[in-house]
Amino acid sequence: MPKNEVEPVVDGRRLRSERSRTAIIDAMVALQNEGILVPTAHQVAERSGINIRSLFRHYGDMEALFGAADEYLRETYEAPFLGGDREGMLAERIEHAVERRAAAYEQLGNMILGVQAQLWRYETLRKNHARGQRALREDLDDWLPELKAIPAAEREAIDAITSHEMWHRLRAAQGQSKKAAIKIITNLLKQQLLDSQD
Repeated sequence: MPKNEVEPVVDGRRLRSERSRTAIIDAMVALQNEGILVPTAHQVAERSGINIRSLFRHYGDMEALFGAADEYLRETYEAPFLGGDREGMLAERIEHAVERRAAAYEQLGNMILGVQAQLWRYETLRKNHARGQRALREDLDDWLPELKAIPAAEREAIDAITSHEMWHRLRAAQGQSKKAAIKIITNLLKQQLLDSQD
């Protein structure tokens, strides 16, 4: 058979495979956004319309699926943290940084909780989570270069204050509004950084 008669068939199969893989990841994200933080393979298969055997043919196990989802969605979940007005006095930049991070945490909260719930289980998620934490730390350095001059213990406190864990505690466990949580975190950062400049 001539080569040009084979390639369209191969390309068609490849496209169908890519569509199936994307549908599986989209289904998992949709389930997490609906509050099913740790969707099962059966739930993902049912939502995606792809049978369970095909799911595991595309992704050998759930760890492979979560790893592929991370690669596929990385730009999507990094984008909300980027940008923003990073000029001005320290107090202004603290306010803008907290507002930017709060918006990202609100948008990505279920996805973050889903990852945290499974860190004990999957090495891939632990590696990706560690990479994400480093990126958040570097991003905060970009917002607030003054952080590089403070003692290590104070810097660790600031990473804790600006973490998703802190945000989630204020919003879910303590019932604070988004506005109130932003004010609390902003005030804590100002106490840490503005006081240290006196």
